[in-house]
Amino acid sequence: MVCISARRSLCMGMLAAATLASVGSAWAEGSSAYPNAARQIRIIVPFTAGGSSDVQARMLADRLGRMWNQAVVVENKPGAGGHLGGKYVSDQPADGYTLMVGSIGLHAAYAVYKKLPYDPAKELRVVTVLAEMPHVVVATPNLPVRNLQELTALAKQEPGSINFGSAGVGSSVHMMGELYKLQSGAPIVHVPYRGSSAALNDLLGGQIQLMFENPPTVLAHVKGGKLKALAVTGNERLAALPDVPTASEAGMKDYVATSWTTVAVSSKVPQAVVHKLSEDIRKVVNTPEFRKGLQDQGMSAVANTPAEAQSFVAREKQRWDQVIAAGKITAN
Repeated sequence: MVCISARRSLCMGMLAAATLASVGSAWAEGSSAYPNAARQIRIIVPFTAGGSSDVQARMLADRLGRMWNQAVVVENKPGAGGHLGGKYVSDQPADGYTLMVGSIGLHAAYAVYKKLPYDPAKELRVVTVLAEMPHVVVATPNLPVRNLQELTALAKQEPGSINFGSAGVGSSVHMMGELYKLQSGAPIVHVPYRGSSAALNDLLGGQIQLMFENPPTVLAHVKGGKLKALAVTGNERLAALPDVPTASEAGMKDYVATSWTTVAVSSKVPQAVVHKLSEDIRKVVNTPEFRKGLQDQGMSAVANTPAEAQSFVAREKQRWDQVIAAGKITAN
C-alpha cells in the first residue's frame, strides 16, 4: 500500500485496522484450536495429595478430560504454603496447558511472606473461583472440650498447651485458626506442615490437638469417630454434618468465614485461551454431577467469570491482609 501525504492518515488507519483484524483472527484461531488433543494438560496442586485442593483438582481433571477427549493429569507440587507450585505455574509457557487449583494462601494471604520470588497478583491470572466451603474445627477425641466455648476456656486456662496444625503458613487452614485466635483471645499454638495430609496424620496420631480444616479432608474421620467436630465456620450448618453447630451458634457470632479455590494460569496466557478455559470449566462445574460431588464433600460450586473472580479475590485479599496485620503473622 502506497501512502501519499494527503491520504496518509486514512492509510495509517486502514493499516491499523488490518493489523488488529489479523491479531484478532490469530487469537480466535488459537482459542478454537485449544486444547490440542496432541498436548497433555496438567493441573498443578500446590499442596500434598489428599487435601481439599487435590480432591477438587482430580474431580476437575476427570470431567475436563472427558469433555476434551484428552489426558488431563494432576501433579502435586507442595511447599512454601503453596508458593512453590504458584511460582512454577507462573513460569510456564503462555499456552494454557498448565493450570493450577489455587487457594486463599496463594491469592489472598501471601502478605505473611516478607519476600516471595514472584508476585502472585501480577504473575498469576484467576480464571474462575471453583468452589467455596466453610471450615470444620476438629479436635482429637481425648481433648476435653465439646464446643468452642470450652476450647477457648481450656486454652486460656493452660496457655500454649493446645497446638493446631495447618497446610502451611498463610494457608486457608492456618488463617482460619488465626481468625479464631484473634476473636477468642485463645493462646493456641500454630504448627505448620507441608500440606493438610501431613497435619491430619499428626492430628490423628495425637501429636497435635486441633485443626481448622476443609470438610473434604476430615468428614470421613469425623463420621468414623476418629475426630470430633466442634463447629463449622459458615453461616449455615453443613448438610454432611447436620449435628455440628456453626461458630455463631456456639457463641462466636463474628467467626464466620469460608475458604475458596480457584483455577488459575500464568498471567502470560492470552485472554482468548483464558476465556475458553473459563467457559469450559464453568460448563463442567455447573453440571448436576459435579455440583453433587462438591456438595457431598461439604463444598458449594461457584464457577464465576474471570472478571468476577478477580474482583472477588481482590476483596478477599483486603480482608485477610487485615487479619495478618492484626495478628502480626509472618512466615519469615
